Amino acid sequence: MKLGILGGTSLAKALGKKFINAGISVVFGVHPDFDVEEVEWKMLNRLHHRICPFESAIIQAEILLICSENEHLQAIWQSFKNTDTSDKLIIDCTNTTYSNKINHSPTKILKRIAPKAHLFKAFNNLGMDYPLYDPLGIIKETYFCGDEVPEKIRVKRLIELIGFKAIDAGKFNNATLLEAFYHLGKEIAVNKNENSQFHFKLISI
Repeated sequence: MKLGILGGTSLAKALGKKFINAGISVVFGVHPDFDVEEVEWKMLNRLHHRICPFESAIIQAEILLICSENEHLQAIWQSFKNTDTSDKLIIDCTNTTYSNKINHSPTKILKRIAPKAHLFKAFNNLGMDYPLYDPLGIIKETYFCGDEVPEKIRVKRLIELIGFKAIDAGKFNNATLLEAFYHLGKEIAVNKNENSQFHFKLISI
């Protein structure tokens, strides 16, 4: 099994390292202007040549995580259109910009451009700059949603493999709800004038 992570963000690097340490083969798909000479990325690429263009990563990988900045999503959508995504498992880890009010969520676009893929949402609560605001590793949970039962079990196991608690948030249509929680945390931080992030923890009573 090969896992492809699309994006050159801090989240992409952090999740990639966790999966590599867990014994998973990982390839990173990045945009053409990406700086592969940055120290940590150079180390990731040095031995196994893991960094390649978006399309190459999509072709190679069975499971894909989208961990890109929003500005590069159009290039990723085009790469999906140029490749065969049938039966691939795609996990969207992004959040639309708040100004779009969730209506232009990447998860809705994915339904159109990858209709034969198995689509899921997960890890978006961490944010693209993870683990910058969580240096002590306090965040232990991520919510995930999707429709397919066998593949959903695989997603749950992937999340647990790298040390997170996987909380099932239901069908794929609930992806926009997960994005809303992310933006609520950002708004709380803005209103408190703090250079930090706020995360939610599920409590059962």
